[in-house]
Amino acid sequence: MRKVTARGFTAERAWGALDIAVIDNATVRLHWTDRPYIWHVNDGEEVFVVLDGIVDMHVREHGTVRVIRLEPGDIFHAAAGDEHVAHPCGEARILVVERQGSL
Repeated sequence: MRKVTARGFTAERAWGALDIAVIDNATVRLHWTDRPYIWHVNDGEEVFVVLDGIVDMHVREHGTVRVIRLEPGDIFHAAAGDEHVAHPCGEARILVVERQGSL
């Protein structure tokens, strides 16, 4: 057992992560970032929990981009095949649960 403190966690690069656990082929990671990720589609489901900061999640549905603002405590779920990209507004710390080996 171990305690992980999200507040104050940083990484050497944007989207750097602290691996917390692997549970039945799903990874649980704490990410730190201050820059957008890349547009991508996961091959499995992804759960994204904002712990600190604000993140604008851009999602593309039927060719239209929609922005969903996520604040601390908000949870975003992307189903397999959902195209999305996270844009932090400044620094953010995010807990991500996804299939092991996913982007």
